[in-house]
Amino acid sequence: MVIDWAHFTPWTALAGGALIGLAASLFVVLNGRIAGISGLLGSLLQRGTDGRDEKALFLLGLLAAPLLWSLFGALPEIEFQTGWPGLAIAGLLVGLGTRYGSGCTSGHGVCGISRLSPRSLVATLAFMASGFATVFVLRHLWGG
Repeated sequence: MVIDWAHFTPWTALAGGALIGLAASLFVVLNGRIAGISGLLGSLLQRGTDGRDEKALFLLGLLAAPLLWSLFGALPEIEFQTGWPGLAIAGLLVGLGTRYGSGCTSGHGVCGISRLSPRSLVATLAFMASGFATVFVLRHLWGG
């Protein structure tokens, strides 16, 4: 493995992580809700749930942030190394995993681990192990 030092950006990564932590902390302190994106989106799509405006604004902020960033600097180039069928299958598997795992990486990994939740620790370890195994299989065993 070789690190591309010319494009290594630890300060922007640190700032981004701090902003994610700040947003998740403010959301739980001000609304009493966990900032798990799959849970927020799922409950936003259900009728009769409380806090719909806060959830919608939080999710809208996730979509608006790259647009705001593009006013000040160039967005990173997005490159997919698979076609649309691969992306669709990956999205379906991630969606199923978040339902069976009772949450996503933001809910378990950011919010759950910071609350010292054992369930979130196990879920995050499972997410990471699945990701490592998938990359290993696709890159080394499947010949991609």
